Amino acid sequence: MTLPIAWTAARDAVHAAGWAVAPGPVALPLAEADGRTLAEPLVTLTDLPAFATSSIDGWAARGPAPWRVVGRVLAGDTAAPLAEDGTCVEIATGGMVPDGTTAVVRVEESKTDAEGLVTGEPRALPDWRRQGEEAAAGEELLPAGTPVTPGVIGLAASCGYDTLVCRPSPKTAVLVFGDELLTAGAPGAGRVRDALGPSLPAWLRRAGTTVVHSRGPVADTLEDHVAALRAAVDAGAQVICTTGGTMHGPVDHLHPALAELGARYVVNTVAVRPGFPMLVAQLPGGQFVAGLPGNPQSTFVALVSLVLPLLAGFTAAPLPALSTVTLGADVPGRGDFTHLALVSLVDGRAHPVAHVGSSMLRGLANSAGFAVIPPGEQGRAGTVAQLVPLPDGDRP
Repeated sequence: MTLPIAWTAARDAVHAAGWAVAPGPVALPLAEADGRTLAEPLVTLTDLPAFATSSIDGWAARGPAPWRVVGRVLAGDTAAPLAEDGTCVEIATGGMVPDGTTAVVRVEESKTDAEGLVTGEPRALPDWRRQGEEAAAGEELLPAGTPVTPGVIGLAASCGYDTLVCRPSPKTAVLVFGDELLTAGAPGAGRVRDALGPSLPAWLRRAGTTVVHSRGPVADTLEDHVAALRAAVDAGAQVICTTGGTMHGPVDHLHPALAELGARYVVNTVAVRPGFPMLVAQLPGGQFVAGLPGNPQSTFVALVSLVLPLLAGFTAAPLPALSTVTLGADVPGRGDFTHLALVSLVDGRAHPVAHVGSSMLRGLANSAGFAVIPPGEQGRAGTVAQLVPLPDGDRP
């Protein structure tokens, strides 16, 4: 019998395995970079902003009032310097503030007399953005490994980037094993509804992957398991997530299928509850098979425990960080196993949720993630625990 590996060691092992085969970076147009991972730090190409810009419509003036109007600056214009005190230019929001400007006055807080001279009182806080106010040229804004979000794309564009050097998005597949599964209608007569076929691809997309193949249910025969895994490889999947069949029962064919395909185990069973019969193996072609238990909550324990760290390594990103929460109630330990306990946040504190059997999904649907109770410990109300968040679109 295989001895389970510690939960923390399992995360480290699969992350390292993914990192070892992480594909090289590619330069992508900004519009195509969403959901990828930065392969290089995002560094400002110029000062940000590159030149002083007006925050309001009004007057850019030099010296004390009154000011004689000597020009006009709209957004996109190159502004000539103000060479003399007592002069100003009309300026639009976003316009380049001329060198020599000492004040910007709002149009609604100014007056123009019959001779065309402008007076007004500038506000205490300057109404323009100074050159380099946000960042200096060459400053690192984001490190390599940062997930590319719409906010990152906008920041890159503001810095002058046309492309971003990114790690390719991992290609994943989902194979759902089990003759007992229904793909439509209500469960009954000994058969249950497949809850993983529709939901697991969605979780993988939230984790920043491209799902290239999904199939289920796969019949409970060795031949069908082997054929399904080969089909996922042929579809281009680099990480294949399977559900069910991770034990050694009469209809559990994943281990024999992996043996037939010549796979090498990275992790085979993890000392975590629920979901300990989880695994990650690597096929001779380099593809990974993540064997997730068939009970739904156990599936998602395996997802956050093994799949997300594997995907992070595959994109050369750091091991997913764990946040911390203060427990609002006691959470039991699970002996020598790490306990991943579903919790919800109430007034900023983590409380165990109901309906958390390994086959249940009701608790998962109302949770913020899993509180981590280490082996040999109990979670006590008022103490701080680590939290494994669920994928939410910000990537692992």
